[in-house]
Amino acid sequence: MLVLVVYDIPDDKRRDRLAILLEGHGRRVQYSVFECFLSQSEMKKLYEKVKRQVKPAEDNVRFYWIAADSLPKTLTIGSEPPAPPPKAYII
Repeated sequence: MLVLVVYDIPDDKRRDRLAILLEGHGRRVQYSVFECFLSQSEMKKLYEKVKRQVKPAEDNVRFYWIAADSLPKTLTIGSEPPAPPPKAYII
């Protein structure tokens, strides 16, 4: 499923650390927005990792789960629509 991770973190160091973590799980589509194609268990693991990195009193991180049947209805301007990563890479 597609998980949209959106965040607002005022501290540069924590924000950069979170972005690096998320880059390993999905595609950055805006400065503080990532599209991640994850299973339910992968989503839970990512949530726990993020929870350990942020300060809830200062930071705001949201995870939006988007159903597969919603993907074809996605409209974009200026970028490609959400698409899962390829199943294999040829190097």
